[in-house]
Amino acid sequence: MLNVLTLDSRAADFRQALAARLALDAGQDASIENAVTEILQRVRLEGDAAVLEFTRRFDRLQATSMAELELPLSRLQQALDGLAPERRHALEQAAQRIRSYHERQLLTSWQYVEPDGTMLGQQVTALDRVGLYVPGGKAAYPSSVLMNAIPAHVAGVGELIMVVPTPDGVQNELVLAAAAVAGVTRVFTVGGAQAVAALAYGTATIPQVDKIVGPGNAYVASAKRRVFGTVGIDMVAGPSEILVISDGQTDPDWVAMDLFSQAEHDELAQSILLCPDAAYLERVKQSIARLLPEMPRRLVIEASLRDRAALILVRDLEEAVEIANHVAPEHLELSVADPDAWVSRIRHAGAIFMGHHTCEALGDYCAGPNHVLPTSRTARFSSPLGVYDFQKRTSLIRVSRQGAQTLGRIAVELAEGEGLQAHARSAAFRMDAA
Repeated sequence: MLNVLTLDSRAADFRQALAARLALDAGQDASIENAVTEILQRVRLEGDAAVLEFTRRFDRLQATSMAELELPLSRLQQALDGLAPERRHALEQAAQRIRSYHERQLLTSWQYVEPDGTMLGQQVTALDRVGLYVPGGKAAYPSSVLMNAIPAHVAGVGELIMVVPTPDGVQNELVLAAAAVAGVTRVFTVGGAQAVAALAYGTATIPQVDKIVGPGNAYVASAKRRVFGTVGIDMVAGPSEILVISDGQTDPDWVAMDLFSQAEHDELAQSILLCPDAAYLERVKQSIARLLPEMPRRLVIEASLRDRAALILVRDLEEAVEIANHVAPEHLELSVADPDAWVSRIRHAGAIFMGHHTCEALGDYCAGPNHVLPTSRTARFSSPLGVYDFQKRTSLIRVSRQGAQTLGRIAVELAEGEGLQAHARSAAFRMDAA
C-alpha cells in the first residue's frame, strides 16, 4: 500500500518537516544548461539553418527548408472541422468562457487635467507580436493554447506566433484545432530551445516577438530564462501544485481524485491536504488506496504522492489558512461548507477554488480564469497570466505654461540637490520663457 506522508501541526518538528516536504532542488542540470547555451548561440548566429538542423536532430523531421515547417491556417481549420461534434463543442465552449472572463481584464487609457492645465495620464497599448510555445509529443495541451492565446487576442496583440514540436511528424489535431479557435496567426512545427531562440532573436522565417509565453520541458524553461531581457516571458514555472483545505465534509473520493489530478502531471508535482479531522484524513488515505489502481497514470501519481505529497492534521481551519498562506500554492481548494467566510484570509495562492463542488480540474479547462499560475511559492508576489500581461502602459505628460513654473521650481530644487545641473537648467529654461 502506498504510504503518503502524514504530518501533525502540533508536533514540535512540524515546521521543519513541512519545509523539507516543500523543498525542491532548484539547481539546474549542467548538461541541460550547456546544451541550451549552444542552441541559443547557434540560432542567434545561424538563424534558419540552425533551427532546421536542431529540428532534424531532435524531432526527426527531415525538412530541407523552413517553409516545410510552417503550417497554413487552412490546416488549423481542417483540424477543427475534423473534430467529433461533442469535442468541438467542448473546445468552443471553453474558449468562449475563457474569452468572456478575460474581456473583463482589459486595461484602458486614462488622463486628467490639473487646475493649471497640465495633463497627466496613461496610454495602454497591446504588444505587437507574441510567441506561444506549445508542448508536443506525449505532452500535448490544447487547453494551454486557449489559456495563452485568448488573453493575447483579447488584449489586441497584432500577431500570435505559435511554435509546437511534432516529433516524427505527428501533429496533435486538438492542439491545431485550439489554435484555430483562439486566433493564432502563424504556426511553426518547431520545438525545444531552438524554438525559443528563434522567437527571441528572430530568423529569416520566424519573426522576432516581444514576449514568449507557454509551458515546456526543462530545455524550454532554461531557454526562456536565458532570453529574458531580450524579450519578455510569462514565467518560469515549476511542477504543478494543489493544496486542499477540507472541513472533513467533502466526499473523500472527491478529494483523493483532486490530489491525483495534479500528481498525474509529473513525479515532482505536489499535492497537500489540510484538515482538522484525523478520521477524515484516514478516509482519504483509504480512497487513495482504492482509486489509485484504476488510474492510467498510476505510476506517475504514485511517485508524486510518495515523494512530495502530505496529509496534514491541523488544529482548526484558522491554522489551515495560516499554513496555506505560507505554502502559497498554485491551486488552492477551499473545500469547506462556507468558503466565503475564509476566502478573504487567503493572501497567497494562484487560484482559489471555493466550495465542495469546485474541483481544480474545472479551472484547468473551462471555468474561465487562466490556468497559467505562479508555482514554487511565487504566488507570494506574482499573479495568474492575463490580458494585462499582453498590454503595456505608457505615461502621458503635457505641462502647461503655468505648470512649467510650479513643476520647474520643484524640479530645479531636487535636481540641484542631486548635482544634476543639466536637469535643473532644462527645467529653468521653461520657467524663464514663461
